[in-house]
Amino acid sequence: MTQTHSVTDVWRKSARCETHNCVEVAKRTGEVAIRNSAVPDAQLAFDRPVWAAFISGVRAGQFDLP
Repeated sequence: MTQTHSVTDVWRKSARCETHNCVEVAKRTGEVAIRNSAVPDAQLAFDRPVWAAFISGVRAGQFDLP
């Protein structure tokens, strides 16, 4: 996980987001960045294998609350 910033990022957020406080995602070369739309300068970036493992875990329900 790294903290990086690029002015050319294309940030996407869920169509279900109805506020200005949403998680946004941007694809970069070799990594995926995330941020809170309310605090756009605070960003985290993960390399693609780590991001893919996280998404697989989300889809498998590994992070669901009991």
